[in-house]
Amino acid sequence: METKSSKTLKKKFILKTRLCIIFFHFSFMRTEQDKYISMRDYSRVDAEIPFDIRLINSEESRTVRSKIATDTNITYWTPPREHDDKVLADWLMMINDKLDSILMLLTFHKEGFSTLPYKKVNISGGGMSFYWNCNFPLKSVLELKMLLPIFPPVAMYVYGEVVLSESKEGGWFTAVKFINIEEDIRDEIVKFVFKKQRELLREKRK
Repeated sequence: METKSSKTLKKKFILKTRLCIIFFHFSFMRTEQDKYISMRDYSRVDAEIPFDIRLINSEESRTVRSKIATDTNITYWTPPREHDDKVLADWLMMINDKLDSILMLLTFHKEGFSTLPYKKVNISGGGMSFYWNCNFPLKSVLELKMLLPIFPPVAMYVYGEVVLSESKEGGWFTAVKFINIEEDIRDEIVKFVFKKQRELLREKRK
């Protein structure tokens, strides 16, 4: 037979267990909410950039990864050897930078970045929106081929899942969230957004 003391201890134990479950539940919900908020917190900017789209099939969408265009082309490059002669070292670095620029331009031309049409977009580190001439089904995956006009220019392939597609003003307003995107590529997009925002602020002050 349980004593009064043991019953009290049992009630306290049950109460503490319930409180722990409630605390864990709300902590989990808060974590998920924070993730959602952080996705919405990326700064956005309107811009006009070389840009094109390709709808990819469901099988391909399972294996796609974002990439910088030059990452898959310049696989044989090695940095120049260091020299004690500073003048020679500076000259070699200058030659190396020029070769990098030539290789980058060749890559842009080979992969079609130099002929991309300019499109108006609204872009952030988490996704982008734009008008297109056709409707893309929700949750379909698009390959977004773009050239960020910064110095040096950054050509990239990123992938986005369609979260909105609405008929508007003679076209389709489309919004995508980036998927399978590497953080270094997201950083390049964020740097472009901040650069564009600074340019817009300078324009407003004039």
